[in-house]
Amino acid sequence: MGKQLATYKQTEQYETLVEESRAIITEGVFRSRQELIDTYRQLGERICTDDLYKKWEQGSQGKFMRDLAQDIGKSVQTLYYATQFYSKLGEKEFSNALENYGKNISWRKIIELLPGPKTEEIKLPDDKYEVLYLDPPWAYDVDLSNKATRSPENNYPVMNLEELKAMKGEINKIASKDCVMFMWTTAPKLNWVFPILEAWGFDYKTNFIWDKVKPMMGHYSSVRHEILIIAGRGSSVPKCDGKTIQSIDSVQSIDKTSVHSQKPEDFRKIIETLYPNTKKIELFARGKAPKGWVFFGNQCDA
Repeated sequence: MGKQLATYKQTEQYETLVEESRAIITEGVFRSRQELIDTYRQLGERICTDDLYKKWEQGSQGKFMRDLAQDIGKSVQTLYYATQFYSKLGEKEFSNALENYGKNISWRKIIELLPGPKTEEIKLPDDKYEVLYLDPPWAYDVDLSNKATRSPENNYPVMNLEELKAMKGEINKIASKDCVMFMWTTAPKLNWVFPILEAWGFDYKTNFIWDKVKPMMGHYSSVRHEILIIAGRGSSVPKCDGKTIQSIDSVQSIDKTSVHSQKPEDFRKIIETLYPNTKKIELFARGKAPKGWVFFGNQCDA
């Protein structure tokens, strides 16, 4: 019976079934990618042709796009590439890309054809801080989704392990002798945390868990949490009383927003509670710094 069943693999009919099944999958993936590309081109056109964009984008030093990105739930980088796609990549160049990439066309490959965002050197504050808070732009080894819309590099410039370790000089410049660090990471990047802490001269202490309530796709299980690492050098213990410390749960269940990588403000409040009357800085920050904080990053308001 087994030998009889195995004979189907040698038939022309089976080969045709395999080839046509593969073709269906390839065509479906291509259509989904094409739809995503068309969506971003339409988005770019909608923004670029709006009178408000024409009036405010150049004169607001990027604030208009930051506000728009926040209010529609996308990153500034995504909107930047969408507008560049519409305004810089002509029909001829787009047709050539489609011809060259064929069924392998993707939004990421379109991004590679576009000019990168303008960057300018941002100088670190000339000061020392007792509290560092950061959400590093981790580089991942694989796409986080088949359409690549959740991949960090489609939302902001990312950094690999060696680049993050090489920030030792910048960290030492701003970290006081007695300093505590709160650093966000995800489960796949836990193996990067300890080499980075060692390079920066910090010791691991403990962590908070952010329970996002609603699970998201993962490679080994559905994922609904991120990790806030607490590390220190010198004296880094909280500066509040013990009763206050014990009143703060190490697991915080807070719904995730639609903005890529945005962290709940609740954790900033926890840091302020644990370390009152201290100088605090957030690295890789976005938007406008709240009272009592200094922001540093290419997506924060001046």
